[in-house]
Amino acid sequence: MDTLVATTTAGVPTTLRKLYFLRFAFAAVWALLLFTAAGTLGPLSVSLLLVYPLFDVAAAVVDARAATANGATATPLFANIVISSLAVIGLAVAAASGVPAVLRVWGTWAVAAGLVQLIAAVARRTLGGQWAMITSGALSTVAGLSFVVQAGGEAPSLKNVAGYALLGGVFFLVSAVRLNSAARHQA
Repeated sequence: MDTLVATTTAGVPTTLRKLYFLRFAFAAVWALLLFTAAGTLGPLSVSLLLVYPLFDVAAAVVDARAATANGATATPLFANIVISSLAVIGLAVAAASGVPAVLRVWGTWAVAAGLVQLIAAVARRTLGGQWAMITSGALSTVAGLSFVVQAGGEAPSLKNVAGYALLGGVFFLVSAVRLNSAARHQA
């Protein structure tokens, strides 16, 4: 059977559960910090904007290692590593041009990463807890498009980016809880 990040071994669900709890905590703290700094595109907000996709890269590396160690292919995760790495570079460049440019890059990244998340979650649906990730991937795609549209508006703001991250974190929390429940039922 050819798998795409899906596996039935215990290693991946355990790693995912821990990683999803960590991603929720990170997103919650990050969103709070960005929300307080979102009024201007200063050193703190720019740093936060770069840290978020860097954290996404690190999480994808951990996830990919767990998947490949358990015999699953991790192609979508490797794609996410590349996409998020490019987002860091794009955001660093866009920050010099202002909030609209940042929103365009963030939105493009959200669309691409959302599609990859959707593909990975569909492939992993047998692990449990993936409906939240499927929903999150789909919503990320839609939100990304809205950021691009917002960039052309009258008062583009980074505050919606903070809300987007927080909502994404909630989806990671839901998925982690569902994986935890599935693990207890299998034990």
